[in-house]
Amino acid sequence: MKGEKRIGILTSGGDCAGLNAVIRAVVHRATLTYGWQVIGIKEGTMGLLSRPVQYEVLDLDMVGSSMMRQGGTILGTTNRGNPFAFPMSDGTVKDRSAEIAGGYREMGLDALIGIGGDGSFAILRKLAQQCGMNLVGVPKTIDNDLGLTEVSVGYDTAVAVATEALDRLQPTAASHARVMVLEVMGRDAGHIALAAGIAGGADVILIPEIPFQMDRIADKIRQVRNQGRNFALVVVSEAVKTTEGKEIQKEYQGGEKRFGGIGNYIGEQIAAATGAETRVTVLGHVQRGSMPSPRDRLIASAFGVHAVDLIAEGKFDRMVAWSNREVIDVSIEDAIARYQAVELDGALVKTARGLGICLGD
Repeated sequence: MKGEKRIGILTSGGDCAGLNAVIRAVVHRATLTYGWQVIGIKEGTMGLLSRPVQYEVLDLDMVGSSMMRQGGTILGTTNRGNPFAFPMSDGTVKDRSAEIAGGYREMGLDALIGIGGDGSFAILRKLAQQCGMNLVGVPKTIDNDLGLTEVSVGYDTAVAVATEALDRLQPTAASHARVMVLEVMGRDAGHIALAAGIAGGADVILIPEIPFQMDRIADKIRQVRNQGRNFALVVVSEAVKTTEGKEIQKEYQGGEKRFGGIGNYIGEQIAAATGAETRVTVLGHVQRGSMPSPRDRLIASAFGVHAVDLIAEGKFDRMVAWSNREVIDVSIEDAIARYQAVELDGALVKTARGLGICLGD
C-alpha cells in the first residue's frame, strides 16, 4: 500500500490495561515510518454507526509517553450492540451492518485495526467480509483464552492485580486465623486464577477446567492447620461451577446475566465443612482498570507496530500474536476457532500440583 493512507483504529469489547499502548504504537509507526494518518473511532463499532461518524484524528502530540501508562482506552469501547442484530428502542432487532460499511467508506479508510477478543473479532471479521473492509486484529483479553497467541494484551496486568490482592489478604488472614477466598475474573478459562494463585502462594486454586470436590478442599484446609499455620488462601475463578454443576450468575438491569457469586458459595461451603472463619473478596473490574504492567506495555507496543506493518504489506484478515518470544501473525478465523483453556497437563498445572496446591480434584 503505497502513498498516504488513512487507517482507522477502534477498541471493542471489555476494557483492559494496555489498550492505550497499542493505540500509541499504531500512531507512532503509521506516522513516523509510513506518513499515514490514523483515525481513532469512538466507542468501538458504535462510532461507525453514528451519524456523523464519531472519530478523531490521532497525531503524535496526542500520544505521548504518559499515554501508555493509562488504563482503559482513550477511544472508549462497548461490548453491546451486535450490528447484525442491533437492539432497537421498540424491542426489535435490526441488521445495521450496512451502516458500518457506510461509516468506513465515509471516512475514506484504507484499513481498520480492531483491538478485541474472540467475540469482537467474530463480528468485525463478518463485517469486513460483507462490507469490504481491510481488517487487522490485535488480541486483548484479560482471560488470555484466544487461540494461537501465547499472551493477549491485558492478561499480565490482571494477574498482577490478583497477585497483589493475595499479598494484601495474607497478613490479615494470619492476624485473624481466617480462610480468605479471592474470586477473580475468568469468563470460561482459569488462567488468571491459576497464575495468580501460584504467584500469590494460594493453598487452593479452583478453575472451571477442573471440577472440584469440597472434601478435597476441606482436607487441604485441615492439613494446613495440622502443619501449624492458622490461615489459608483460596483463589476461585468466577466461572467455576458448584458441586452440583451449576453456574452462579447475577442478573443486571435489562436482564443481562454475568458470572459472580461463586466466591461466597465456596466460602460458605468451607466454613460449613471445616468450621473455619472465612471471608470473601471479589476483585471484579479492579482487574481491568489498573495501570498496565511493563510486560503489557511491551506486548501492546509490539502488537501495534506489527499491525501497521501488516497493512503496509497488504496482509489482511490477520491477527497479530506472540509466539516463542516473537510477534507473528495468524488468520483471524483460525485464532477465534482455537479457544485456549487451561491445559490440564500444562506447565502451570504441573507446577501447582508440585507445590502441593489443591486444585479441588
